Amino acid sequence: MKKILLIEDDITLRENTAELLELSGYYDVITAANGKLGVEKANAELPDIIVCDIMMPELDGYGVLETLSKNSETQFIPFIFLSAKTERGDIRKGMDLGADDYITKPFTEEELSSAIESRLAKSSILKEQREQKIHKELESELRSLNDLKNFFDDNGTSFSFKNEEIIYHEGDNSNYIYLIVKGAIKCSKLNEQGKNLTTSLYKEDDLFGYTSFSQNLVYQETATAIGNTDLVAVKKSELKSVLHKNHKVVLDLVDLLSDNLEDVKDQLLDMAYNSVHKKTAGTLLKFAEKINHKPEDPIKISRFDLASVAGIATETLIRSLAKLKKEGIVAIEGRNIKILDLDALKLVE
Repeated sequence: MKKILLIEDDITLRENTAELLELSGYYDVITAANGKLGVEKANAELPDIIVCDIMMPELDGYGVLETLSKNSETQFIPFIFLSAKTERGDIRKGMDLGADDYITKPFTEEELSSAIESRLAKSSILKEQREQKIHKELESELRSLNDLKNFFDDNGTSFSFKNEEIIYHEGDNSNYIYLIVKGAIKCSKLNEQGKNLTTSLYKEDDLFGYTSFSQNLVYQETATAIGNTDLVAVKKSELKSVLHKNHKVVLDLVDLLSDNLEDVKDQLLDMAYNSVHKKTAGTLLKFAEKINHKPEDPIKISRFDLASVAGIATETLIRSLAKLKKEGIVAIEGRNIKILDLDALKLVE
């Protein structure tokens, strides 16, 4: 039985439409009274299709579609707009956002059922095509980590995030592995005091989001975009199949994980033994490497993020930055920090 999510703020229309669909005997209907609740239920229930009103409180239908299209779990769920608005511009806007169909009120039972059945059929066909494409890719051997990244480019789901947008939260199901096409990512974790600490940074062409392949572990960190960021994601189950058939890539991936562990060890040693001034300099160099194509380009990052990576208080970092500025090593304008003397920054003790 197919699962339908009906998002409609008019209680009478919502209940009548749900009853109509349930009486057909083909559908299990879930309902939501507004767009915000609709997004929550879509993420929790992962329905086979969504029928959604446009004009609603909390979050309108356009906002629902745009939000769900950014989530790898809900991106491909067929989406039908249900609205009394018949102006050409409203229809065009819905379709431009990625809606699969548009039904105007009042509608007949036949119109609704026909739209749902046709969109479910189309979704099934497209899913089969995606799976066939992935299976064909698996037949050709991947010999290196670069080949694996090309696999991500060819078969992954694309996502775009604005600065400070969350890719996933600590505790979310770890269903996807990500490759950064453009931009950068910071991962952070809450400590026992509720303080958010930056634990790792990833730059363009880096993989991130990997947890155990043998256990169903949740993400251990929260991943956030630094600047406008483009990603491609592959399901962990699909990547597991790739690695199972391509042992040479597994060795490269093990090397990558080992390098990441060494970076964490180095960061812990820096936090434990280096001076505040050296920690600040090292953190600036690390962000410059991860974010910028050229180290001399301005670093656009919050003082809090710099401090959490350096392992010092924000106020202490600000004082250290002021000293570097006074020494002519960096220039500071608002949130931007520009490295003026890269060699001198590397020599800071």
